[in-house]
Amino acid sequence: MTAAERAGDRLTGWVDRLPPRLRRYLPRELAGFAMLGAFTFSVDLVLLTLLRHFTHLRFPVAVSIAYLTAFALNFVLNRTVNFRSHAPVGRQALRYALVAVGDYLITVGVTSGLFHLGLDGRVARLVAAGFVAGFTYSASRWWVFRDAPAKSATVAAADATVSPAAPVAARD
Repeated sequence: MTAAERAGDRLTGWVDRLPPRLRRYLPRELAGFAMLGAFTFSVDLVLLTLLRHFTHLRFPVAVSIAYLTAFALNFVLNRTVNFRSHAPVGRQALRYALVAVGDYLITVGVTSGLFHLGLDGRVARLVAAGFVAGFTYSASRWWVFRDAPAKSATVAAADATVSPAAPVAARD
């Protein structure tokens, strides 16, 4: 077990002590995703606050820098600590980048829109995070970090669906 996997066990081990009925609705990956998301969201907010306080960057630029930094950190942590993926990183990074583009557009649009309506930037960012959280988890869990089944397992499953009474030519 790698150090990242041990960290994941420490992060989400408490879920295993929940009643079985509750565990069915709160899988370890969802708990880990939420906890890592809260951490990287905190990084996002702190970085946004620092950029706004110490630079003269326009608000959408500051939001973009903070967001992209936090999203990259979230990818690395979820890949290694939470989803424990050992698949090639390139395809996952590309998929995660596509998720990031969608999330980014929603984040900048909602955050900037609410900010320009008079809402505090941090509160606006919090509201935007609520919009993208469900999408990001779903995309990460079932698309980005889903390891492709082994080729031999796919072939074996396909062979198992052919009826043994079927003609030999149909199975070949």
